[in-house]
Amino acid sequence: MGEKVVAGGFDLSDRQRYRRKLHECLEGLERLLAEKRFDRPKNMMGLEIELNLAGSDGLPRMVNAQVLERIASSDFQTELGMFNLEVNVLPHRLGGRVFDQLTEELSAGLGYAHRQAAEIDAGVVMVGILPTLTQDDVVAANLSAVDRYSLLNEQILMLRGEDFTLDIDGVEHLTCTSGSIVAEAACTSVQLHLQVTPSRFPDLWNAAQCVAAAQIAVGANSPFLFGRELWRESRPPLFTQATDTRPPELQAQGVRPRTWFGERWVDSAYELFAENVRFFPALLPICDEEEPLAVLADGGIPSLQELVLHNGTVYRWNRPVYGVADGAPHLRVENRVLPAGPTVADVVANAAFYYGLVRTLADEARPVWTRMPFAEAEANFDAACRYGIDARLRWPRKGRAGGLASVPAVRLVLDELLPMAAAGLDAWGIEPADRDHYLGIIEERCRRRVNGATWQVDTYRAALDSGLDRPAALAATTRRYTELMHKGDPVHTWPTGLR
Repeated sequence: MGEKVVAGGFDLSDRQRYRRKLHECLEGLERLLAEKRFDRPKNMMGLEIELNLAGSDGLPRMVNAQVLERIASSDFQTELGMFNLEVNVLPHRLGGRVFDQLTEELSAGLGYAHRQAAEIDAGVVMVGILPTLTQDDVVAANLSAVDRYSLLNEQILMLRGEDFTLDIDGVEHLTCTSGSIVAEAACTSVQLHLQVTPSRFPDLWNAAQCVAAAQIAVGANSPFLFGRELWRESRPPLFTQATDTRPPELQAQGVRPRTWFGERWVDSAYELFAENVRFFPALLPICDEEEPLAVLADGGIPSLQELVLHNGTVYRWNRPVYGVADGAPHLRVENRVLPAGPTVADVVANAAFYYGLVRTLADEARPVWTRMPFAEAEANFDAACRYGIDARLRWPRKGRAGGLASVPAVRLVLDELLPMAAAGLDAWGIEPADRDHYLGIIEERCRRRVNGATWQVDTYRAALDSGLDRPAALAATTRRYTELMHKGDPVHTWPTGLR
């Protein structure tokens, strides 16, 4: 959604022309795939992190424009809410000491941004959902002053035709309504990109779907929303409901939500792009001047702007991405599962776990997705979001007997997935010191049964036990979280409580 979008209304002809251009883009993508025009293997990865802004009191601060002005770097951009920022890391080749390099770059960049924000009594907080956010913070007036966000809000509301209903039943039950999509801005995530060749795309996407639940189990960091303790990772149900263009009648008919896990394993990237065009009406029918088929006929590489824009308004947890760099088209798997934080070390450990694990699973002679129904992968994802590190996941049994077994997530990670991740990092050419350090963080989380969500909940409950009321306990938890986040030690080492 980083495209520059100019405000303005849409008429019927705009939508008809956009639909035509979308289908031309799909045809162009199909031709590029058939003609094998895509970039050669490069083992490239990328990283984006969405951030919150909060004051010294732990409460959200609606000052992203002012902070960005002070940061003055193209690495930092706006996000949906005025209390959000996003930082983008330049692509890196997977190999060597890349994870230590990422840690150094992220620590320097976030430290600089935090110091700039401090000049206006704000600070950077890397957390899945800021615990102190309230319903009063996620109103249309706090939408970032960027045309594409205003248009997106307008179009989603127009399609839905009524307020959004948020109804999440977890440890506590939250039910409320929202008159804008700004509630979605409460969700701040990490997006992990992996550039792949077309032939490798389906295996790596299927592998990413399989491991999404394990990622959430070890990395959950969003237990609170609007003052309620909900799921250990409350972003997925919130994001699904806050972007839902379907009124109840269409939900009852089984119409797909724009935020979804998917419904089947795939054999090509094209299938996912085609599903997005077939199932979802355009939200931003803005046509580019490029005629993709004419560009192809002239021997060029089309940017497929309509398809890229449309694809950015369908919120798959593992999204297919088309891009052009240095005159060559490429495909990426964008993994959108993880929450932000708690620390840079934790974020990089989560990345190492993911990149290693999908490499091994994609290379297996008998891949896990051939032994597990897609519905089980989705059920695992739901269980991990609800219960985090305490989840039980269904996973194929070893040996010839086959079938699925229900396994505690921590045992699955320790006994099977961490060795797979280590083998995958070896296959990428990661230095053993990097491999062992960052996978060791995941191992210790599992051994101690601690992640960002458990720390937040335990500290919040300790604050309540000390006599603080709910808002004060959430604010104190946020302040302590922020303090420890900036110290940088991984979350499994954090002491529980306010000191």
